[in-house]
Amino acid sequence: MSGEMGLRERKRLRMAATISDVAIELFLARGFDRVSVAEVADAAEVSKPTLFRYFPTKEDLVLHRFADHQDEAGRVVAGRPEGVSALTALRVHFLAGLDRHDPVTGLCDHPQVLAFHRLLYGTPSLVARLYAYTERSEEALAAALGASVSETDACEDADGMQARLAAGQIVAVQRILARENWRRIAAGERAAALHPVARATAERAFDRLAEGLIRYSDVTR
Repeated sequence: MSGEMGLRERKRLRMAATISDVAIELFLARGFDRVSVAEVADAAEVSKPTLFRYFPTKEDLVLHRFADHQDEAGRVVAGRPEGVSALTALRVHFLAGLDRHDPVTGLCDHPQVLAFHRLLYGTPSLVARLYAYTERSEEALAAALGASVSETDACEDADGMQARLAAGQIVAVQRILARENWRRIAAGERAAALHPVARATAERAFDRLAEGLIRYSDVTR
């Protein structure tokens, strides 16, 4: 049964990716507001009701590419090596993303990535919908941060407010760093040339976070 459910889930994920890819191709070619959901469904060879079973809103067709990143920060904290603080793990992960020019860090000048970013940040409804994804990222990170602190700190933060505040700050810093990288590349800078500056800026940003978020900078396990 578990194998069967695994196969079903893989098929579901493949179908969602296919529909999303078809939609994004249409949106890039003609503009987000000039393509209807019915046209996407027709191009993807699925019915409109089927499409909405995978994607509740038209905006989700685009933001599906962020789906794997919603709980990424939480996974980094939860899966960090023994003896590594939560904030150090997040710093190392973000810097590694810069080094490999991961699109999620904004430091990627591949034409298709730039086109996708122009679509995303140039469409108000997509920007608005992106905040919902950001909130889920904060929630996942807050849960992981809450589990990463000492028993004393956990008792002091019984309602999770400190963890939520910390998660909000960390996610905001990563988002701002990525947007700045994307802005400079969109203005004509090359990713390879910008990399040292982007890395140094990220290091300073995480230094400031470490100064204010001491409980997540210390090693507690």
